[in-house]
Amino acid sequence: MKTQKLTLEIDADEEITLGLVRLAKQVPDYELFYHLNTLNTFQFKRVNDLVFHGTYYDYYYPKFEAFHHDSKICIHFIANKSDHSVLKKESTELFGNEEDTKFLLENYEDVDYIISTSEPFGDFSVILLPENLMFQIQDFHLCPSAELYHLIQYYE
Repeated sequence: MKTQKLTLEIDADEEITLGLVRLAKQVPDYELFYHLNTLNTFQFKRVNDLVFHGTYYDYYYPKFEAFHHDSKICIHFIANKSDHSVLKKESTELFGNEEDTKFLLENYEDVDYIISTSEPFGDFSVILLPENLMFQIQDFHLCPSAELYHLIQYYE
């Protein structure tokens, strides 16, 4: 009798679930993550920025991460709005579509942070939220054809 080997592979082209974070009031990054760190057993820390390379600008998005020991997942908070940008070359187009700030989710400019996890399905209920600073996290499904999908996969 032959033994069969069972392998589990996650399809690289399936949707991932992100969390959309909206702040109730504007606070600096360090203050928000101070409150998150005091409420949760895991600690967020600032890591290298997520970089989006445009035609005329390179955009930098602040990124924070923490490891949840119980569920064994890594949680990433990425700013939706670029913190700063670096001009690579001058635009010679009259109506260029690139500006010095850029949103990762251009249709969701009211979103302050995007949460991704090391798992394709996000369980954001493990994060205790500071009262009066954040609204509830909204689930958002990102399809593989989106540019942000590949950017997030690259930085994981």
